[in-house]
Amino acid sequence: MPTIAPGPPQTLEVTGGVDTHLDTHTAAVIDPLGRILGTAQFPTDTAGYTALLSWMHQFGRLARVGVEGTGAYGAGLTRQLHQHQVEVIEVDRPNRKTRRFQGKSDPIDAIAAAKAALAGERTGIPKHRDGRIEALRTLRVARRSAVTQRADTQRQIRALIVTAPDPLRTQLRGLKAPALIATCAAWHPDRTDTATPATATRLALRSLARRHQQLTTEITDLDQLLTPLVTAINPRLLAVPGVGTDTAGQLLVTAGENHDRLTSEAAFAMLCGTAPLPASSGKTTRHRLNRGGDRQANAALYRVVLCRLRWDPRTRAYAQRRTTEGKTKKEIIRCLKRYVTRELHHIITTHNPQPTP
Repeated sequence: MPTIAPGPPQTLEVTGGVDTHLDTHTAAVIDPLGRILGTAQFPTDTAGYTALLSWMHQFGRLARVGVEGTGAYGAGLTRQLHQHQVEVIEVDRPNRKTRRFQGKSDPIDAIAAAKAALAGERTGIPKHRDGRIEALRTLRVARRSAVTQRADTQRQIRALIVTAPDPLRTQLRGLKAPALIATCAAWHPDRTDTATPATATRLALRSLARRHQQLTTEITDLDQLLTPLVTAINPRLLAVPGVGTDTAGQLLVTAGENHDRLTSEAAFAMLCGTAPLPASSGKTTRHRLNRGGDRQANAALYRVVLCRLRWDPRTRAYAQRRTTEGKTKKEIIRCLKRYVTRELHHIITTHNPQPTP
C-alpha cells in the first residue's frame, strides 16, 4: 500500500525517485528539504507508468525524477517520463557503505535515488531509446551474440580434433578454418554406429560445423542490415580512416541518439575510458590507465588505432617520434586513443541526423 504524508500545496516543487525491477517499480517523492512525502509500488506496464506519474503529481510540481537502470528495467518508464516532458536523471545504486548503515529495501533505494537527483550528485541524462540508434543497438546485440557463439563453436571443434582418434586427427589437424568447416559439415556418418568413438566424433564435428555455417549466414545477414543503417545515421563517420561499420556502430550506440547530453569531448573520452586518470604524488607527476567507461567503445577505439598504426603515415610518424622520446608502445596507443576520441567526438556531435520516419 502507498504511504503518503499530508499533502503539501500543489505549487511545491518535489523530486521523485524510482527503484526499478522486472515486474514492479517502487517510487518515492521528497520535498526540497529532502523530507519524504510518500512511497508506493506500481506494475511495469503502461498503466502502471501512468499511475506512477499521476501519483507523483499529487504532491506538487514534479521537477525531476531520479531513475535507476534507465537502460534496462527502467527503459519503459523513462520513455513515458520523456513523453510528459519530465526531466529524468540517471542514478546509480547506493554504494555499499551507505547500504551497510541504512539497510536495503526497495523504498530505501527509491528515496536514495530521489535524494541523489535533488542534491545534484548525479546529473547523467539517459539516452533516448526511440530512434534509429536504438534500432542499431538491438541489431548489434544479435550480431555480437552470433560472433561470440561462432568463436566458441570453432574452439570446440579444435578441442574435439585434439582428442579424436589418430586417423581422424591426422586428416583434420592441418586444415585451415574454412576447409575444416566445409569438410566436417559434408560428412554423413553412420548414425547406427554412435557407440564407436570415431563415429561419435564425426557426428559431433558435423553438428558443430553446421552450427558454425548457420551462425556465419546469420552474421552476414545482419551485416547487410547494419551497413546501410550506419551509413544513413552518420556517413562522415565511416569516411574516417580506420573506422568501419562495426566500430562506427559501437561509437554511435555509446554516444546515443541525444548526443547533446555529452557536454564536451572530455566527457566523451571519460565515457569511452580513454581519459587518462591522474596518479601523481609529491614530486611525481604521471597518469594511469582508465579502466572505467564503456569497454566496448574502448575496444573499438583500440582497433582504430591499430589500423592507423599500420596504414596511416601521420600516425606512424607520431609513434616513431614518441618512441624516440622514451614512450612505450602501450603509452603511445593510449595517447592515440585519446586523440582519436577527440576527432570522432567532433564528427558524432556536429552531425545532426534526420528524424526517424
